[in-house]
Amino acid sequence: MTTTDGVVKAKQPLSARIAARAGGGVMRVLLVLVGLFWLMPTFGLLISSLRDSTDISASGWWKVFTAPAQLTTENYSRLLDNEAITDSLLSTVLITVPATVLVVVIGSLAGYAFAWMDFPGRDWWFMVVVGLLVVPVQVALIPVSKLFGRIGIFETTIGVIIFHVAFGLPFAIFLLRNFFAEIPRELLEAARLDGAGEIRLFTRVVMPLGGPAIASLGIFQFLWVWNDMLVALIFADSESAPITVALQRQVRQFGNNIDVLAPGAFVSMIIPLAVFFAFQRQFVTGVMAGGGRVLLYNSEPPRPD
Repeated sequence: MTTTDGVVKAKQPLSARIAARAGGGVMRVLLVLVGLFWLMPTFGLLISSLRDSTDISASGWWKVFTAPAQLTTENYSRLLDNEAITDSLLSTVLITVPATVLVVVIGSLAGYAFAWMDFPGRDWWFMVVVGLLVVPVQVALIPVSKLFGRIGIFETTIGVIIFHVAFGLPFAIFLLRNFFAEIPRELLEAARLDGAGEIRLFTRVVMPLGGPAIASLGIFQFLWVWNDMLVALIFADSESAPITVALQRQVRQFGNNIDVLAPGAFVSMIIPLAVFFAFQRQFVTGVMAGGGRVLLYNSEPPRPD
């Protein structure tokens, strides 16, 4: 294909032209519709949490569009008066925040060590970490329960945190090691020539460049720990149970108390959803950009032949 200025331009394949056209308004509208469809269950749960139990039993949540008088905040008043739910929200925060912070900090240090520090058996230890990724949580429940019982941390908040940290570290180390390994070696060597030690190199160079990956890891870990019920159901007692276990016990004790379960489920859902939307830009950058972003810090203009 020849343009008006005589430059020969290769004809794009059909797949490339379809992809280019699809990236316009049609694709944006489609993505918006998919997003709205994905949020529909959350919106339905919100409407249900604002309706009386008799109205919920009589009709679906979409009935509120023809009868908006059904909306009420009494369910949330009952929720705040329920000590089991309110205490479980505090327990969830006390479990999720330390488990997320510890995994991010320890995983970052270990990922940097595996990527840029030489020590005996580094590759073999990293293979062990990769092997731990395939170990299911269910396999460790009984032996870890016995171990925690012997050392006195079974059915405690600390025990739940340690379990989440232990099973979150293999993925954290694997993710961050691969991200840190793509940092240009010349950039680290230049920092060492300026007198930077390992600690300063890690905090001033590696951590800023690894921000997207660290943010993605933090979101993954936060969502996993916040939404977990299996580990908390086994390792937490009634006083330190998170919101997922508290809601399950409400169903078992009271059966059809939807006026408490609906607002409680919405609160437990909206907090991680808010965290995801607050850090969605960092999340997308960390997942899709990979190591390409760090290369921008050491890019050089092309040299003429």
